[in-house]
Amino acid sequence: MTSPFRFTSPEPAVETKGSTAAVHAQITRDFGIEGALPFVALSAAPDLMAGAWALMRESLLSGHASRTEKELVTYGVSLANRCPFCVGAHTLLLYAGGDRELAGALARGERPDSPEHERLLAWGQDMRGPVPFAADEAPEFVGSALAFHFINRIVSALIDEEAVSGGADPVELLDSTAGQALVRAVRGRPEPGLSLPLLGTEGPQPAWAAGTPVGAAFGALRSAAHAGAGLLAEEDATFVRESVAAWDGFTPLPLTGDGLPDRAERPGARLALLAARAPYRITAEDVQAWRVEPFTDHCLVHLVAFGAMLAVERVEAGLLGAARV
Repeated sequence: MTSPFRFTSPEPAVETKGSTAAVHAQITRDFGIEGALPFVALSAAPDLMAGAWALMRESLLSGHASRTEKELVTYGVSLANRCPFCVGAHTLLLYAGGDRELAGALARGERPDSPEHERLLAWGQDMRGPVPFAADEAPEFVGSALAFHFINRIVSALIDEEAVSGGADPVELLDSTAGQALVRAVRGRPEPGLSLPLLGTEGPQPAWAAGTPVGAAFGALRSAAHAGAGLLAEEDATFVRESVAAWDGFTPLPLTGDGLPDRAERPGARLALLAARAPYRITAEDVQAWRVEPFTDHCLVHLVAFGAMLAVERVEAGLLGAARV
């Protein structure tokens, strides 16, 4: 069987132990998917895996806001980031939640009929506009959107999307035993905060979610991801930070040769910058140029996460500059 992972060889979820196994167990229970690929892809770096899971769980799965509305936002984010695997996943999750007409329309490439739903999807695609939710719902909506700005990049960089996307009829899939587990999970509402004991790091909480489980999860993921900067020379880390800061955070254009570091001369900076701005353009040659001894799967995942988090922070800065949340 061909591996769905492009550049790493993570352990299957059922073979993991310790903290990684505990995260997988909670994902299976609360997300309804055993061995969810984005989290398996991160499992070589358990602190990143736990942080990404906690942010998604506490914002998208838990809380009081409508799951349908949050799924529309994350669908929009995934469209903007050109992540077909995640677009398909959110469509399936809408089906599982009972929104079959809406999910079917999106699967056909149509926009929502409801003006409210259209505003949510459009905001997910470009978060610089007016926020389409109440101020007290910001931790859930902003957290969900930023979680998938991170997860989209992990998926595009580390998973073979063509090998795992499309094909299955969602209605038939949801009638299976695994599909029924997904339906139960999507229609449930997990207790807030239960992912936080799984976190291996902590960091400053963002103003838009301070004092909430979402804020704790975001701070932990950000801290874990920034550890990846230590894999680069200081001048390369600075270059990547400045390059991402100069980007608008939303323009859906891949990098051209201009401003992209040479693969032979600065492979780490090239990988991190691609992870931030165009993760779907990372090639085996890019990875091979950087991944020499002593670098491991753990290191590659951390370097990709560093670039991904810089992009998340750039999107967050654009959001905060456009509107108060």
